[in-house]
Amino acid sequence: MGRLAVKSAITKRSIVIGGRKTSVSLEDQFWNAFKEIAGAREMALSDLVAGIDTDRQHANLSSAIRLFVLGFYRDQIPDRSPNRRLAAA
Repeated sequence: MGRLAVKSAITKRSIVIGGRKTSVSLEDQFWNAFKEIAGAREMALSDLVAGIDTDRQHANLSSAIRLFVLGFYRDQIPDRSPNRRLAAA
């Protein structure tokens, strides 16, 4: 099977966390999904970023945000039990 070449623009965005300005570099798709999650939770983006920043186990904030978005949407998949994953493989 061939691969589709999809260009994804990474954009650097500034955000204030706890009174300090920082920047994150995210693909537009991740940024849009992140904004959707914040909206669904009725949270300001800066508050959601601050929570991720506090809890992150990765040195890179941009990567931590990507993993947060991925985890959010993976949690939407019904019945993610280990037996079901093995049966699907």
